[in-house]
Amino acid sequence: MSDFAGMEELLQDFLMEAGDLLSGVDNKLVDLERAPGDRGLLNEIFRGFHTIKGGAGFLNATELVTLCHLTENLFDNLRNGQLDVTPEVMDVIMEATASVRDMFGSLEQAMQPAPADPDLIARLRQAIAGELVGGRAQAAAAQPQAAASSAAPGGPNWELLHSAVTGVPMKTINEVRSAPPASASVHAPVASGPTVSPDEIIKAATGRRASDKPGAMATTGRREGEKQRDNSIRVDTSRLDQVLNLSGEIGLTKNRLNALRSDILSGRNDTETLHSLDLAVSQLDLLVSDLQNAVMKTRMQPIGRLFQKYPRIARDLARSMGKDVELVLAGEETEIDKTMIEDLADPIIHLIRNAVDHGVEDSQERIAVGKPEKSIVRLEARQEGDHIVILVADDGHGMNAERLRAKAVEKGLLSEEEASALDERQSFNLIFLPGFSMAAKVSDVSGRGVGMDVVRTNIQKLNGSIEIQSQLGKGTTFVISLPLTLAILPVLLVRLGDQPFAVPLSMVREILPIEAGEVQEVGGRATMVVRGEVLPILPLASLLGWPLERSPCYGVLMQTAEMSFILGIDSFAGREDAVIKSLDDFRPKGVAGVTTLSNGQIVLIIDMKELLGSAGDQRWVSRFSLMSRRAAQVA
Repeated sequence: MSDFAGMEELLQDFLMEAGDLLSGVDNKLVDLERAPGDRGLLNEIFRGFHTIKGGAGFLNATELVTLCHLTENLFDNLRNGQLDVTPEVMDVIMEATASVRDMFGSLEQAMQPAPADPDLIARLRQAIAGELVGGRAQAAAAQPQAAASSAAPGGPNWELLHSAVTGVPMKTINEVRSAPPASASVHAPVASGPTVSPDEIIKAATGRRASDKPGAMATTGRREGEKQRDNSIRVDTSRLDQVLNLSGEIGLTKNRLNALRSDILSGRNDTETLHSLDLAVSQLDLLVSDLQNAVMKTRMQPIGRLFQKYPRIARDLARSMGKDVELVLAGEETEIDKTMIEDLADPIIHLIRNAVDHGVEDSQERIAVGKPEKSIVRLEARQEGDHIVILVADDGHGMNAERLRAKAVEKGLLSEEEASALDERQSFNLIFLPGFSMAAKVSDVSGRGVGMDVVRTNIQKLNGSIEIQSQLGKGTTFVISLPLTLAILPVLLVRLGDQPFAVPLSMVREILPIEAGEVQEVGGRATMVVRGEVLPILPLASLLGWPLERSPCYGVLMQTAEMSFILGIDSFAGREDAVIKSLDDFRPKGVAGVTTLSNGQIVLIIDMKELLGSAGDQRWVSRFSLMSRRAAQVA
C-alpha cells in the first residue's frame, strides 16, 4: 500500500512546486559561487529551502525534513556572516541539493525517502560548525568505513549530480572508477571524492552512452525515460479564459448559421439573407482560426524550464576539468511547444558538454593568447517568425575546417577527393558524422564520435535543423532552428497524377520545370544542371515504388545538410499548414503522418529522409553531391 494513500493530489502538487524551487536553488547556488558576498542570493536560497522543508513536513517525509533542516542551518550561518562561502562548503551544499532531489524520486513513487548518506550528514554538521576544511577528506577521516569506499580522488560526485539534474536516481555502480585529477583552477578548485563518469550522466539523460553505436538505443535508459515523461502541463488561466470566450462566440455564430439555414430552406434566398450568411461564415472562419491559435498557445511553455538545469551541469563539468567556465542564459521567457522541451534536453546537454570539453581553453591557454581567464558559454533562445532559434556559443578555440577534413580522411569517412570538394560550412558539418571525433584520446566526457550524431538526429526528429558558425581562435556557435509547434507543419502539396502528397516546406529550396533537353544521364541516373551544379533527379513515383509511367514534368529542389537533389513530380497543388495526424497502428516506410485538406481529402505527409534511406538513394545522392560540387569548383 502506498505511504501516501489519500494524499496523491497533495503529493503531486508538492513535487511540482518543490521541483521548480529546487531547480531555482541550484541556479542561484551557481550564481552564489561567482558572487559569494551576495546576501540577497543567500536569502532567496534560504527561503526556497525553507519552503521545501515546510511541504515535506506536511507530508511527514521525516528524512527529507532532516536533510533540508541541516542544509537550511548552513545557509542561515552563511547569510548571517558566521561562515564564508568556500569551495568546500559549496561542494557539500551541491551534494545536499542533489540528495534532496534524489528523495523527490522516492516521493514520486509514493514511498518515504530513505535516510541521506551518513557521510553527507557528517560533512553538513562539520560545515555548520565551521570545521569543514578538507571537504570529503576530513569527513572520511571521521568515518573510516565511509572512507573505504569514498576516498578516490578525481572530480565532483557525478552520481549526485545526475540525480540533481534529472531527478532520476542512478543505478548502483558496483565499480567506482577513479579519474586522474584535473589541473587546478584558480577560481574553481577541483573537489575530491568518489566519481561517477560524465558518460553515466549522459546515458541516464539521453538513454545512451557516448560509447553506444549511433543507431543504438539503451535497452533501459530511454524506455524508462519515456515512461517518466511528464504528460501534464501548466496553463495560464488567462489563456484558458480566452479559449472559453472564443468557444462561447463560436456557439453564438453556430446559432446564427442554424437560423440562416432555416431561412434558406424555407425559401428565403434574397440578397440580404445571402449577405448575412456570408458574414456569419466569415466570422466563424475568423473565430475558429483564433481558437486554434489560442489552443496551440496552451501547449507553449517558457524554455527557461529547460534551461534552468544546465548551469549546474556546466559548473560541475568545468570543475572536473580544471576550467573556469560561466554559462550565460538568455531568452528564458521564449515559449516553445511542451512536447518539444523534453526532446531538446539531450541535444543541449551534448552541446554544452562539448563546449566545455572541446570548445573552450583552460585558463592558462586563454591568458597566453590574450583572452580573459574565464570562458563564457552562452545558451540563448529567441523567436524568429514561425521558428524558435536556440544558440549554444562559446568563446574558445573555434573550428579548423582543414583539420576536420584531414581527420575525416584519416578515419576513412571520406576519400581525399571527396574531402577536398567540401567548403567551410560542409567541413564543419563533418562533426555530425557517426564515428567522427577530433579528440586525441577517449575520455569519460567525449572522444567516441557519437554525441554530435545524437544532436543532429534528435533535432531532425523535431523537424528542425542545426547550423555551425565558427571562427578560428574566437569561438563556435551552434544554431538550432525549430518550428514553433510540432502540431502544425508547413508543407508543399505535390501531385502524382491525381494523387496529392505533402512534403515538408523546410526542405524545399526551389521549384523548377524539367525540360527533356536539359536532362543528362550520369552514372545511369537522370541529372540536371542548376546554376552550375549537377543534381540528380529522383522521381517521387520511383521512391514510392510506383511504376514510372511518364517522365516528371516538374522538379522540387530539396536540400538537407548533407545533400541536394531534385524531386520529380507531375504537378503542384499549393502550400498548406498541415495539422499532422500520426499513424500509430500502421505507418508505412517514408510516411511521417497524414493531414486532411480543406476539401476533406486525406493526404500522406512524406518523410523524405526515410524514403531516401529505404530506397537506398541517400548515400548515393550524398556522394554524387560531393562530386558535382568538386566538378563545379574545377570548372
